[in-house]
Amino acid sequence: MLFLLVDGAMKLVKPEVVVKATVELGYAETVIVPLGVVLLACTILYLVPSTAVFGAILLTGYLGGAVATQVRAGQGPFAILFPVVFGVLLWGGLTLRDDRLHRLIFQRD
Repeated sequence: MLFLLVDGAMKLVKPEVVVKATVELGYAETVIVPLGVVLLACTILYLVPSTAVFGAILLTGYLGGAVATQVRAGQGPFAILFPVVFGVLLWGGLTLRDDRLHRLIFQRD
């Protein structure tokens, strides 16, 4: 989650490397700050126990957009799989810290 918080904060600060990478992926510079706000909001929702599942759902959508962007930009396997790995890690972490979700996923009849 620290990586996502830093990524969101960097989008608010907009250093040259972030602007360059975003523009190279085909986005206008004007979308950087709104993306940072969305990412930070979703990550904070994930970190709060009472809203963690909702945050995980929103982050899954955000990361899905990142995958779609990398595919559309013709990036390699690492760039495409990086957000997928984050999605797996965030749901894995949530499953470990939320007994209800753990029971829902792993309960056997």
